[in-house]
Amino acid sequence: MSLNKVRDGAALTVMPEGTLDAVTSPAFEQEVRECIEGVTALVIDLGGVEYVSSAGLRALMNLHKIMMGQGEMTIIHPREVVRDVFEVTGFSNILNILDD
Repeated sequence: MSLNKVRDGAALTVMPEGTLDAVTSPAFEQEVRECIEGVTALVIDLGGVEYVSSAGLRALMNLHKIMMGQGEMTIIHPREVVRDVFEVTGFSNILNILDD
């Protein structure tokens, strides 16, 4: 998994590519945590993510909890397979997810 980041003032957009699974999710979460101090708008662009496992969901939920205390988090561009995971698990009712 690779991760690109774009910061614009108090807004941060992160764009992971690959999979968010048990192997990659801890590094993804840690890298995002290290750069969200002072961020009030976190956007996670999942357009490049092909698969999200339960570990990936946990990482997203942990980041969501942090952002609830300092601003908001939005997920954009989830592929259909990732969107299905959010819907089956109920995460689509918890996270702010925008389609294309």
